[in-house]
Amino acid sequence: MLRKQLLATGHIYHIFNRGVNKGNIFFEEGDYKRFIRVAVHYLTSKRTFSHSGLIKTGSDTGSPKSDPVSEIEKKVQVLAYCLMPNHFHFLIKQIAHKGITWYMQHLGNSYSHYVHTKHKRVGPLFEGRFKNVLVQSDEQFIHVSRYIHLNPLVSGLVSGLDDYNWSSYLRYVNDIEDSLCDPEPVLALFKSKEDYKQFVLDQADYGRELEKIKHSTIDLE
Repeated sequence: MLRKQLLATGHIYHIFNRGVNKGNIFFEEGDYKRFIRVAVHYLTSKRTFSHSGLIKTGSDTGSPKSDPVSEIEKKVQVLAYCLMPNHFHFLIKQIAHKGITWYMQHLGNSYSHYVHTKHKRVGPLFEGRFKNVLVQSDEQFIHVSRYIHLNPLVSGLVSGLDDYNWSSYLRYVNDIEDSLCDPEPVLALFKSKEDYKQFVLDQADYGRELEKIKHSTIDLE
């Protein structure tokens, strides 16, 4: 579902994108780490105001002096994610007006600049603008989180999800520290973390079969 209107504040979306020509966007372990650091950094933005309420800038030499006031604005809440060699998934709630678009633009631009500099690469890294699907029910909410977390397993990158470091799955089931993701909105719909883990793994074989026949509900491979 391509974006035809502004994403709604307070709503949850499945956000995804892949490399141009289906090429890789992560080339070594350090790239995954950099992407996550940048993703954490842009969760919020900082605005500085004068006491008059106006944004204070360096050119305010003609106005009375006053100590600036800083305000941290939270843009989005990341609820789940998975980074794959040639694409990524986010389950995101928009907190601020146009927050997801702002977030994805800053994340994409910053990470692309890093990749181009480090790997001496030229040309677009991503296949155009990110795609989004609106999450409209609790059932869809938990199923999208499972779909995101199953990606490394059904794609054959690992034999067990506990072996994959570049998703929020370990934060969900093992209390692994993860400053990017807040799993509580999803986990609140389950009796325990173990129940969520079983919910995910129950569909592992089914997911592998879907991968084999290349289902095209969300074409990322």
